[in-house]
Amino acid sequence: MKGFAQTGRTGLGAPARANAEAAAETASSALPAAPTPQQAQNRTAPQTGANGSPVIPGDKGDRVHYDVNGNPIQNPNTPPLDYGQQPQRIMGWIPNYRAVSVGAKPPPPTFKEKFLIGTQNTFDYSAFIFNAVDTEIPYVTKSYPEFGNGWVGYGVYYWHGFVDKGIGNYMTDTIVPTLTRQDSRYYAMGTGHWYVRALYAYTRVLITPNDAGKNTFNYSEIVGKGAAAGLGDLYYPARYRDWTKTGQRWLVQVAIRDGGFNVFREFWPDVAKHVLHLSPKNQ
Repeated sequence: MKGFAQTGRTGLGAPARANAEAAAETASSALPAAPTPQQAQNRTAPQTGANGSPVIPGDKGDRVHYDVNGNPIQNPNTPPLDYGQQPQRIMGWIPNYRAVSVGAKPPPPTFKEKFLIGTQNTFDYSAFIFNAVDTEIPYVTKSYPEFGNGWVGYGVYYWHGFVDKGIGNYMTDTIVPTLTRQDSRYYAMGTGHWYVRALYAYTRVLITPNDAGKNTFNYSEIVGKGAAAGLGDLYYPARYRDWTKTGQRWLVQVAIRDGGFNVFREFWPDVAKHVLHLSPKNQ
């Protein structure tokens, strides 16, 4: 009885105790060793990017992923970085100062900048060339017989067209945008179906952002070109000063020249790259 009590206090006896000690030793050897103070001191924090987030393998922080050789991996659904870039001069000579490239967010234009755009569009050397070509249509069709024939008549047609465009530029690019606090620049769309882009481009004569960046009715275009057409009554012959003739001049400026040129400048980067194979600096 005494031996039984002694055995009960010590567990299952010597063999069982030995087995328990062996199991405990095996479990302790499977656990990782605690770091020494020197190892804990040498540990470094995980690398983080510029925004404080952990660095992802293959990511250099520029939203472009790279392969194991360090070459950029181009997502087929991602447009190239140079898409929709609007040159200041199309083909090196056609002025395109009012255009803003895709993704660009310039600050609101100051009065000086608005005045400069109107001046560039009016007195750029290409404006004289375009006006010479544009004058051919009313001259050949004798739209205003009072202007005469020959070089003298052509000159009268020429200066009427130049003044029309000049007043229209300053009214649309400088005066009305300043009074209404609008941004008359053209912001390119750059991507999407061609018909969506064409509709967007053409309707910019009706919609434009204000200086705060919110889309508004384009008073700069509609009122500006309307005022320019109305001022034309001061130097056109008396019988062309009615609402019909004035409205025709206004409609040509808005619907044909500005609306059509918006569509042209929207698709020009695509034409230059995929059709003419021009580099961005030569567009």
